[in-house]
Amino acid sequence: MVFKLFILFAKIGAFSIGGGYAMLPFIQREVIEKNHWMTFQEFSDILAISQMTPGPIAVNSATFVGYKLAGIWGSIFATLGVVLPSFLMIILIASFFAKVYEKELVKKAFMGIRPAIVGLIAFSAYGITKTNVIDFKSSAIFILGFSSLFIKKMDPIYVIIISAIIGIIVY
Repeated sequence: MVFKLFILFAKIGAFSIGGGYAMLPFIQREVIEKNHWMTFQEFSDILAISQMTPGPIAVNSATFVGYKLAGIWGSIFATLGVVLPSFLMIILIASFFAKVYEKELVKKAFMGIRPAIVGLIAFSAYGITKTNVIDFKSSAIFILGFSSLFIKKMDPIYVIIISAIIGIIVY
């Protein structure tokens, strides 16, 4: 199982462009839909924990998924799998990126990639919202948190703490 986790997360790490949030739909598809290793609710809980802990969400998610499925070794191999391709690509790309970044073809490619990444993140956000905003209370907490972040520009840590307190009270 640990080698399967390594290969799975290495594949995700190698072919997911756009950072941690862009990887979430790929992780979701592999862990929930293809392999049926956990439910969407379990995955949503892992995402919530991954966002609250320091570090990139994709790395944290891989670590928690790996731990849930195969203990400490699962977390180590899943984390290595998701990190290693990016690490190797960064070393490779950094060696010649400055030379090719100014090329018109590369600029155009990035102009196409950026909106696709936003789409991947929006897809992930939609899936998480659909399974976690399920009743009037959770809808109210969602709206309160969303508006606190975007209208009031509140610190996300405070939004998490306040939402947890509200959750304790209303549920």
